[in-house]
Amino acid sequence: MSGTSTFLERLRERAGAARCRILLPEGEDPRVQEAAVRLQREKLARPVLMGAPAGLQVELRERFGEGDLPEVMGDPPGELLGRLRDESVARRGGKLSPAEASERLRDPLQQACALVGAGHADGALAGAVRSTPEVIRAALLGVGLAPGLATVSSSFYMDVASFRGLGPEVLTFTDAGVVPSPTPEQLADIALAACQARPRVVGDSPRVAFLSYSTLGSAAGPAVEHVRQAVECFRTLAPAIPAEGELQADAALMPAVAARKAPGSTVAGAANVLVFPDLDAGNIAYKLVQRLAGATALGPILQGLARPVNDLSRGASVEDIVWGACITALLAVEPA
Repeated sequence: MSGTSTFLERLRERAGAARCRILLPEGEDPRVQEAAVRLQREKLARPVLMGAPAGLQVELRERFGEGDLPEVMGDPPGELLGRLRDESVARRGGKLSPAEASERLRDPLQQACALVGAGHADGALAGAVRSTPEVIRAALLGVGLAPGLATVSSSFYMDVASFRGLGPEVLTFTDAGVVPSPTPEQLADIALAACQARPRVVGDSPRVAFLSYSTLGSAAGPAVEHVRQAVECFRTLAPAIPAEGELQADAALMPAVAARKAPGSTVAGAANVLVFPDLDAGNIAYKLVQRLAGATALGPILQGLARPVNDLSRGASVEDIVWGACITALLAVEPA
C-alpha cells in the first residue's frame, strides 16, 4: 500500500494517539512479526503477538535487535480462560457446550477474539494465515454482533485524488468483501454499519448513496426495486443519516450530473458512502478505482461487530498489516 496522503498521515497520528492494545494471533508469521515491531517502535499501537512458538522473544531480538519489541503472549491464566469459556457458551445461547468452548479456545484466533470481547484488548487483526470465514466465525463467537445489527460486512476506504473540485477525498465502498447477494434488509444493515464506522476511520459524517443502474425511477426492474426497498429499510433504521437511492454512480458523485438526474437531493453529487447492490459490483468497482485511478484501497475492514476484529488478505504485506492495525485501533475509540 503506497502513498503518504493527508488522510494516511492523519490516520497514523490518530492511531498513535489512541495507542490501543491490538492482538495479533498469527505471531508465527514473519510479516506479522515485522509489522508488530513497526507498530511498537513507531508508537502506532501496543501490539501483542500470540500463537507464536516458544522462544519468539529471542527470535525477535535476533531479527530486529535489542530495541523496543512487542509483547508476546502465551496462553491466558486458567481462571481467565474459564471466564472466556463461560462467556462463549452464553453468547451462543446454549448451542455450544463448555467442553466445545474450551477446545475452541485452544486456537489463538478464537482466544484473541474472546479476549477482545471480554475487554482485555481493544481489537484483533488476523487473516495473514487464516481465511476470512475463519476470522469472521471467531469474531462472531468471541465478540458478537453490534447492537441493532444482524450482518457482518466490510468496507474499503478509497483514498482518491480530487475528482469533483474538493481536493483528495476518502470514499467508503461497501460491501466489497463479505456478503455475496444481500437482501434489502442486509443492504440497510451494511449501510448502517458503514455509517457507524466512517466517523471513527475517516473523521467526518456519512452521506449515503445506494447505487443502481437507475436514478430515482429512470429505469425499472427487480434489481432496482431491491435497492429501493433497501433505502426504505435504511431510513427506518437511521432516519437522521442523509441517504438517497436508487442512484447511478455518476449521479451519486458528480454535482453537475446530480443537478440533472436528481435535482433537489441533498446527497446526490455529494455522497461519500457508496452502497453497492451486491458483492460483484462492489468488488469490481474498488479494484477498477484502485488500478485505473491509482487510489489507495484500505480494507476490507470488517463492520457490524460489537468490538473491532479485522481481516487481512493472505497475501498481505507488512505495510497492509500496519494499516490494518491502525484502523482496528481507530474503530476501538469514540470519534472526536
